[in-house]
Amino acid sequence: MSSRAMLIFSAISGFFFVAFGAFGAHVLSQSLGPREMAWIHTGLDYQAWHTLTIIGLAAAMLRRANIWFYWSSAFLALGVVLFSGSLYCLALSHLKMWVFITPVGGTCFLIGWILMLIGALRLKRKADRHE
Repeated sequence: MSSRAMLIFSAISGFFFVAFGAFGAHVLSQSLGPREMAWIHTGLDYQAWHTLTIIGLAAAMLRRANIWFYWSSAFLALGVVLFSGSLYCLALSHLKMWVFITPVGGTCFLIGWILMLIGALRLKRKADRHE
């Protein structure tokens, strides 16, 4: 994903996070049980942290293109959609098939973090440093 695409995804994800979080707190909490609300909270937590991470990657990519950060952001975004999205769907629909998608999203998160680590390790240090 380009920095622009990362920021667009993050804006949409951040908007959805706030809107769905408010909807969950004010509306869904009246009709869903504690287990379903826990799934929604877990999805929201992971969505928030990974959305912020994608914003950080976008900022880093504005300074220096890095193919590892590019793929990291793509896997993190896919993780948000699959992991958090499947938890939301599980809580709202009670279809058990969603439990098979959640670990795929979690795996995407892990791949995204590993790719970010590789990208960070491959960054070259600047020769001129002021300490």
